[in-house]
Amino acid sequence: MSRAPIFPTAPIAPKLKAFQRMPPAVFPAIMGLFGLGLALRRAAETFGATGGAAAGLAEAILGATTLLWAFASLGYGVKLLRRPGVIWADLGVLPGRAGLAAMTLGVFLVAAVLLPYAPVLAKTVMLAGFALHAGLALLVLLAFARGPAELRQVTPVWHLHFVGFIIAGLAAAPLGMIALAQGLVWGTGAIALLIWGASLWQFIGRIPPAPLRPLLAIHLAPVSLLGTVAALSGLGAVAQAMALFGAALLLALVLGARWMLQSGFSPLWGALTFPLAAYASLCLSLGGVWGYFGLGLVLIGLGMIPAIAVKVIQLWVRGTLAVKTNAATA
Repeated sequence: MSRAPIFPTAPIAPKLKAFQRMPPAVFPAIMGLFGLGLALRRAAETFGATGGAAAGLAEAILGATTLLWAFASLGYGVKLLRRPGVIWADLGVLPGRAGLAAMTLGVFLVAAVLLPYAPVLAKTVMLAGFALHAGLALLVLLAFARGPAELRQVTPVWHLHFVGFIIAGLAAAPLGMIALAQGLVWGTGAIALLIWGASLWQFIGRIPPAPLRPLLAIHLAPVSLLGTVAALSGLGAVAQAMALFGAALLLALVLGARWMLQSGFSPLWGALTFPLAAYASLCLSLGGVWGYFGLGLVLIGLGMIPAIAVKVIQLWVRGTLAVKTNAATA
């Protein structure tokens, strides 16, 4: 009697340890939740409702987001401890570079969250943020130097790497560090101008592929943050100019939304969240008619930003976010 054939079994992929493939791409959506909470806090201050439901909701969002950011950052820290060199692989892909920048910029946002409760601690956290984000910016430059030429192509994510220091001004100005806040406006503003110019030149010559188009929304973020920090540090004319520039950019993004989102939902939609929240904060910081426009944007953000963040976080929990964004494995 002939024996039944024996077919080889496919090898079973080893089960990953906790956070072994922690995806940095979750952090832009978390950054959007920070921005939403800060915008809602500013709305409560602008319209004299600091003790009302809006203020309570703002602090609840900020508290929950801080815990979420801390948990995700801890997860990436565990990944680095397993294999420190994994950061180079994450810096080699665009979602990884964007996510790592959003992670370190979260330190500045935590400082802004702490400001009303513990100003001294907020200042300490802000200064720590400078060290962490500067270290990441240096690693990004080294990755550009060591990697292929296409890695050095200017993208909107460059704003996160090199202009993101402006977020420190959200804490620096209220802490009385006006010279620092104004220096951030002028210094990072000059870098932002270079990135906007290079991006416009590239856009004229080559239309970005559909999956990367949501990243174009990031161009609104530095406008908004430069204007907000300018308003907080006494540079009123700069704040007004940034608000007008931001309005033009926001209109262009809205008119081009169908084209920009042509490829459907992806983790890169996290890039839509924090620019909207940041521009709402700028409008609210100016008050008057701008304030009412900012309030409208906050209401839109309350529906849009958590919806995107929840979808991205669900991908993370299911383990598919790492696959979709090509996150490295420690």
